[in-house]
Amino acid sequence: MAGSSFGQIFRITTWGESHGRAVGVVVEGLPAGLSFSEADIQKELDRRRPGQSAVSTPRQEQDKVEILSGIFKGRSTGTPVSMLVWNADAKASSYAAIKNTPRPGHADFTYQARYGFRDYRGGGRASARETLGRVAGGALAKLLLANFGVKVVAQVLELGGIRAKTSSFEELLKNVEKTQVRTADLGVAEKMLEAVAKARAEGDSIGGIVEVWARGVPAGLGEPVFDKLDAELAKALMSIPAVKGFEIGAGFEAARLRGKEMNDPFCMKGNCVSCTQNRAGGVLGGISTGLELVCRVAVKPTPSISSPQQSVDLRTGKATQIEIKGRHDPTIPPRLVPVAEAMVALVLADHMLRSGFINPRTLLNEKN
Repeated sequence: MAGSSFGQIFRITTWGESHGRAVGVVVEGLPAGLSFSEADIQKELDRRRPGQSAVSTPRQEQDKVEILSGIFKGRSTGTPVSMLVWNADAKASSYAAIKNTPRPGHADFTYQARYGFRDYRGGGRASARETLGRVAGGALAKLLLANFGVKVVAQVLELGGIRAKTSSFEELLKNVEKTQVRTADLGVAEKMLEAVAKARAEGDSIGGIVEVWARGVPAGLGEPVFDKLDAELAKALMSIPAVKGFEIGAGFEAARLRGKEMNDPFCMKGNCVSCTQNRAGGVLGGISTGLELVCRVAVKPTPSISSPQQSVDLRTGKATQIEIKGRHDPTIPPRLVPVAEAMVALVLADHMLRSGFINPRTLLNEKN
């Protein structure tokens, strides 16, 4: 199966299945000299971990990471970093009865059509458990970016039709981890929780919107024409399971604005060229402007719901009804927040290395 790697210089390859023995990631391109430990990776994995709150699946996984290579005396060596997490609470028996009945909204049918053979346990490779490797790799990207003044943070902007108010970057940093739904608007958090509980009680699920911000991104990142920074961000975020839409800056609102409303007038801030507003979301012509990068993704409702659904038996072609058992998230956006942050961090780290904003020897020079 192709398509398990992402990035050019800073590159990750994720591996493993939902109910296999383990999942993990190999990270290439991390410069030598970066100080990190398993605790740095674990902090991010704990944010993505299942069973952490009432808005996540009850599957109990500690997701304890093991770093197998690429580190010596607490610093990166510049060689591939391999990280592994063992699956401890897999229950494949829940899927045996529906192995020949594709679940609506899942990749069961398309994987069967593409490969003719698949791991039906929890979706196998198509499961959101694959994102654990993204978060582990993204944790290293975040640490690398922090050395150069770049921070990435995300929040749940909307959940079940309940939208949070506009927040600042500082409010996101301060408030997002204070609630189970990971919104910076603490005033709507309880309403969001109630919407999740209601959907779960009705055997249903809800979707939402996750917004990602990055501050400290230098002007000049991005490669015209096909490797535009916003195009790479779109690919990164659209590759996350359950994401069905992407926008940056004003996004789809831009279609309803006039030119004088949409354009970002230029101005001087100190000795730097800046803009008086940021409708472009930090990217013009596929290249970063130096302003805060702001993008959003639409996340569909969890397709695994307890209500009966229509499907077909792949052996006979006859219509049938399916009832999905097992343990599933009643909503995806709160657990998708660290995944979205990781993917944006991976894109930025890769482009900063590609554009020369990060000299691979800088970390060594600072410590030697």
